[in-house]
Amino acid sequence: MTSQPTFIQVGVLADGFAPNSHILAPVGDLEGRTLVLTFADGGVDTLHFGTAQSVEVERVPPGAARPAQPRERHACRVTSLRAGIYFVDYIGADEPLLDKEGQPRASSTSYVLDLSKQLCTVVVGVLPGEKETRIDAFTRVERGMELTGVQAQIRHGRIGADVGAHGAALHEPTTELIGMRNLYIYSATERYEHIYLNDNFYAWQCLSGVEAGLGDVDRCHTIGIDTALYLFIWREKIVPTLGVVMIDLERMKTDGKIFGYHGSRFDALSNFPVGAHARVLNVTRYPE
Repeated sequence: MTSQPTFIQVGVLADGFAPNSHILAPVGDLEGRTLVLTFADGGVDTLHFGTAQSVEVERVPPGAARPAQPRERHACRVTSLRAGIYFVDYIGADEPLLDKEGQPRASSTSYVLDLSKQLCTVVVGVLPGEKETRIDAFTRVERGMELTGVQAQIRHGRIGADVGAHGAALHEPTTELIGMRNLYIYSATERYEHIYLNDNFYAWQCLSGVEAGLGDVDRCHTIGIDTALYLFIWREKIVPTLGVVMIDLERMKTDGKIFGYHGSRFDALSNFPVGAHARVLNVTRYPE
């Protein structure tokens, strides 16, 4: 009889992924630059990269005439999976995110910045607090809630120009991954399989590593960034987890992050980089 696989906390997952991982090295291309991002909802984010791996963000909410709060400085990770396109990630959000009791909510922010086409996408992820996390799946169904308490706000815009300006079309959801069955090798020990089922869900299983034997079907979002380049976002429902990863199927490489609680006490966060070598195992096309 085989042993029962056990779901683990994100902090333990980070420890398993860390040794000899296939993440990209940070780049310093944005150091000293200021980028103004104008989003389709009318909001404006101004990013000031003081050093290679730090950014100050000034955010003007939709409909507002001035920033919601003073500029905030974040230690960030900046990588580039494809020339001219950057992934910028940090813990926190540049707007007040409070729960029903007025307590700060755990959040992270990820930008995709395409300087060649002057396009941008931002993902603000929010983890559920302990009380919400402990709502069982049946109760969520009864209440008409999503099965996952992890939230992701996705916004698209332009860099250095109004959204209505002429230029490349904004980033948008894509169905191009649907039907693919892909292998992702994160390190010598960590291997996963993804099956992209439809617009809303994908299946995953760990073939080897700290989650070996585990698998699930989770909520996901796929954004087209460029030819064969995607921003893939997933929100897990058992252990609160947000994944934000760039997938380059020309280079057959991924890079991004996984965000969640470090342990089961909800008092510490884990926001760790991930990167994998990719392989398309097969593609299923359903008859009309």
